[in-house]
Amino acid sequence: MNEPRHVERDMHEAWRAVIEAVREALESSGVDPRAIAGVGVTAHGDGLFVLDRSSEPLGRGIMSLDSRAAELHEEWKQEGCLEKIVPIAGQRPYPYSANTLLAWMKRHQPERYGAIGTVFFAKDWIRLCLTGEIATDLTEASTSFTDLYTQDYSDSILDVLDIREIRNALPQMRLSCDRGGAITRDAAVATGLLEGTPVSVGLHDVTAAAVGLGYTQPGDLSITAGTFSINEIFRSGPVIGDGWACRAGYRRGLWNCMAISPASSSNLEWLARLLLPEEKEAAQILAGEVDARLGRSRAERAVPLYHPFLFGSPYEAPASASLFGVQSWHDRADLFQAMIEGTIFNHREHVETLRLTGAVRRLGVSGGGSGQPSIAQMFADILNMPVEISTVREAGALGAALTASVAVGLHDSLEDGVAAQDIPMTVYQPEPARTRVYEGIYQRYVALTQAMKPFWSGLYEGAAEGRAIEASNQAPVPNFIVAAEMTQEIRP
Repeated sequence: MNEPRHVERDMHEAWRAVIEAVREALESSGVDPRAIAGVGVTAHGDGLFVLDRSSEPLGRGIMSLDSRAAELHEEWKQEGCLEKIVPIAGQRPYPYSANTLLAWMKRHQPERYGAIGTVFFAKDWIRLCLTGEIATDLTEASTSFTDLYTQDYSDSILDVLDIREIRNALPQMRLSCDRGGAITRDAAVATGLLEGTPVSVGLHDVTAAAVGLGYTQPGDLSITAGTFSINEIFRSGPVIGDGWACRAGYRRGLWNCMAISPASSSNLEWLARLLLPEEKEAAQILAGEVDARLGRSRAERAVPLYHPFLFGSPYEAPASASLFGVQSWHDRADLFQAMIEGTIFNHREHVETLRLTGAVRRLGVSGGGSGQPSIAQMFADILNMPVEISTVREAGALGAALTASVAVGLHDSLEDGVAAQDIPMTVYQPEPARTRVYEGIYQRYVALTQAMKPFWSGLYEGAAEGRAIEASNQAPVPNFIVAAEMTQEIRP
């Protein structure tokens, strides 16, 4: 398929990629498959993967960057449907949520919708390929289908969204550390893993990243700077509010308040490909150029200001990415630094929202170049909070592995598994001088966001030009602002 707003992946192709990754990991590590006690699984959350009644893929998997259901989502908003869901589920469905995509499919692909035998997620497809068993876990199911308080499947959500027909297609929901089958003969031949090796049910990737950072307690706030801007804090009870989704934690009786938007390091990858299309390590090259400048005071060099909304934003309006204050003397390192700062400003907006849910015990960051000291320091300075950085490069992979350690009895719980790890953490304290500079820049970032909102819809639709002009007369933009729109239709 080659349609605007559709972001999909062939499910068999995804499985082949897993096979290659597992084989490469075994070869490069030199680990004997017989020494592997268990396998943990994680993958991106949200989106939608469906099977037919023969347990074969029913079309391509829909990724979480997909925005085909935006119009339907807007209808729900106007009808008050989204608000009806909040007291049931603790969150409003997103355009890329599985329940929203199912409703879109019912309207636009009724034959496909009618043929659905299983509704689950990317991680669950991988585990099915490994074990031959169909199931999902609490963290994934709670993205679309569970009651906020009971943490069980909710028929009320399906009724409100008019997708009650798929109730029987929702798979068995288990806990992340339960056994979810064992490596089959076919999977063993394909991957090099040992047949019969236990596989845990696994975790939604962002929850896995929090666990891999060592964050398992109420008040632990973790940031994952990946394709999405993921900001989450565990709570001992459900907390409903604007600006976050209250989902299930990795065990019953634990909740995860998440403030997210598709507006983080994917921006950096986009610019890196654009500026250095022939370089495989383009992002690392540009990050190195930025790093060489970050030792000096931020006030010494005027860097453009960036809104990181290439793929989406935290706002319901159709936001656009923009660069402000670009001058002829700016170079590619300036632009890349502006993007890094802009993505961290977006994380800050989410973090400030999550602080409304209660006290923050600690804060850790993974992904998005945060392992680079200069960028980690930038997180601390912009957030004005101490930031912990783990020496683990892939926190999500460690979190998934720890579910397997519990599933096979090496640890009694994820908390015990985390406590048994001896992983050094580096703490970055905010530097007062830099924090003051970034505070002023952040306030400009917020002010420019508010100023641009009336213009966003007009950037996409000619029919909206009159509304944008009328709005601009009511809220004029200062004449020193220069905005460069950068948009991209996502295609597979």
